Amino acid sequence: MSELETAVAELPDKSLLLLDDDAPLRNRLGRALESRGFAPTLVETVAEAIGAVRASPPAFAVLDMRLEDGSGLKVVEALREARPDARVVMLTGYGNIATAVAAVKAGAVDYLSKPADADDVARALLAQGVPPAPPENPMSADRVRWEHIQRVYELCGHNVSETARRLNMHRRTLQRILAKRAPR
Repeated sequence: MSELETAVAELPDKSLLLLDDDAPLRNRLGRALESRGFAPTLVETVAEAIGAVRASPPAFAVLDMRLEDGSGLKVVEALREARPDARVVMLTGYGNIATAVAAVKAGAVDYLSKPADADDVARALLAQGVPPAPPENPMSADRVRWEHIQRVYELCGHNVSETARRLNMHRRTLQRILAKRAPR
């Protein structure tokens, strides 16, 4: 039994809410956290998550920041009202300082970029007052750059010219970057 599994086994309440609109990621992470000893409830929307919190407030939550029907921060607020001692970790594919600050102010204990390793998520959930160790496999600088470009592109309504202008980049260079797959 690993150190994480032992720590989870000693918990009095192992209930966990996992909110993500990406079904393969949600299912994979749910299975991985279940194998580490948590009892996950998987939901896809903010509305489902708030319903699950009202029905049975979990001790832990792993929430996606951006969803089709709103923000995971609404679920953090609902969870804080229903169960103030719940430990929440926010996940996002668009990591930036502003959203990290918003998540922590709302009550999240940590903020991780997707794709997050299940061990990193479990460590963040279990960390008590001590910042978790840096991830074993952090995103590469190329991946961080690509994520940032994708985020600005999305915020500009998928307008290549406007995105290139805001990034101070030549339009053709941006088109070549957007045509490629995401780096690892």
